[in-house]
Amino acid sequence: MYSASRPIYAVAGIREIESKLIPSARPSLMERAGRAAAEDAVRLIMDRPGPILIACGPGNNGGDGFVMARQLAQAGREVQVAFAGDAHALPADAAKACADYLAAGGNMVSDLPAAPAQGWALVVDAIFGIGLKRPVEGRYADWIRTLNAQSSPRMALDVPSGLDADTGQPLGATFRASHTTTFIALKPGLLTNDGPDYCGEINVQRLDIDPPAWLPAAGHAVTPALFRTQLVPRPRNSHKGLYGDAAILGGNAGMVGAALLAGRAALWLGTGRVYVGLLDPNGPAVDFAHPELMLRRASRLPEHLSALAIGPGLGTEDASLAELSSALTREIPLVLDADALNLIGRDPQLQAMLAARRAPSVLTPHPAEAGRLLGLTTAAVQADRLQAAIDIAARLHALVVLKGCGSIIATPDGRWFINGTGHPGMASAGMGDVLTGLVVGFLAQGWPAEAALIAGVHLHGAAADRLAREGIGPIGLSASETIDAARGVFNGWLIEAQQGDHREKPRDARPLLSLGAR
Repeated sequence: MYSASRPIYAVAGIREIESKLIPSARPSLMERAGRAAAEDAVRLIMDRPGPILIACGPGNNGGDGFVMARQLAQAGREVQVAFAGDAHALPADAAKACADYLAAGGNMVSDLPAAPAQGWALVVDAIFGIGLKRPVEGRYADWIRTLNAQSSPRMALDVPSGLDADTGQPLGATFRASHTTTFIALKPGLLTNDGPDYCGEINVQRLDIDPPAWLPAAGHAVTPALFRTQLVPRPRNSHKGLYGDAAILGGNAGMVGAALLAGRAALWLGTGRVYVGLLDPNGPAVDFAHPELMLRRASRLPEHLSALAIGPGLGTEDASLAELSSALTREIPLVLDADALNLIGRDPQLQAMLAARRAPSVLTPHPAEAGRLLGLTTAAVQADRLQAAIDIAARLHALVVLKGCGSIIATPDGRWFINGTGHPGMASAGMGDVLTGLVVGFLAQGWPAEAALIAGVHLHGAAADRLAREGIGPIGLSASETIDAARGVFNGWLIEAQQGDHREKPRDARPLLSLGAR
């Protein structure tokens, strides 16, 4: 559970690492990549007979494919290589890889061959690598569509061809992999936006490289290791005053449920006291499902709070604006969601107030709200989710999570994280309110803001994943159901942290091929 968080590099970072290593790397990085891909392929199809099709492109990704083909053929697998380019026009390393493959007895054809009667054991996409920034068209687009139609496992090298490795945006025809072997480190486009739908199962082959030793990583994949130090048992001599006073401010007419969901999430996460301030003048005086919540009119929330969340069901009326303006002046950790973000997005004065705050500020926008904060369309935000999150964090001096597939957490100093928990069943009403409650609950209990946001996002998705494994979802999962599951997952983390992870790390798997010296 507490495995180290893996680094993520944008394409520019990978290129910088490669530039430092390529001149002296022995064996070459291409040789290492092709060998590693071959080993992954053998593990993938160990019990699947038949020929392997490798489609090679005109650049270094194609070179990786040629090395892979040579290694597999030398290990006794039947391999067919399709290459439509000019071998003499390949980059130097790729040209050598092609020549080595042919010298070893390999053959290649200039178009995709018809599938054998029993089908391919595996089809491999080695057409375009991480540098692609233009739509795939023409022959290669036709190849990708043909490869996608195969019923066999489909493996991509480094990144599925047609997928932007930085943004996760498909660029025209895009290979849809069942498995992706990526080299050196993770790339953001594999983990967010449409990336997960095209990458399938991802395996990182580091190629005997320690990337952070060559370039510190700004990005990391979220794991509980990032907030492990906060997972400590409570003393037996406890009382509720030790665990904070959280408040939710929102719940305008017709939207009381949003505030109640956030309040319940904070309560079930162990916050000492949870207040819910409602703007609806006809709102309830008690939550009969959870009478532990202390309901108030918005103007009657306690002055002394450990943390405040504002936005769930807030509305955008004058009263809502007044409450938000007041909240921004409070010197306590603040979570801003939903209509609080919409109000800030259209008011430069509120933006200035937010940016000037000294207490921690946490923003939880979905792509449309992020667009309003940046003055962009939702499509523009989705076209580069990572940059959008970084820009909001820097502009408003706040911690930000841009929600969605591969939620991106950004800090004001430019660091970022991508979360991998959760599933499509979370695209339902009220899920964002539950996340707000989880984050404000951690803040109220004294967690540092960065750890509170990372843990809240990861826990939210992990709770939904647990329910899906139990048959509760993904389809039809409700926000309310995730609250109880989040409590269970979080307590499991605490128990495991208390016991310590004494399990022996598995030994590295022995190579399944005789592929030469490393």
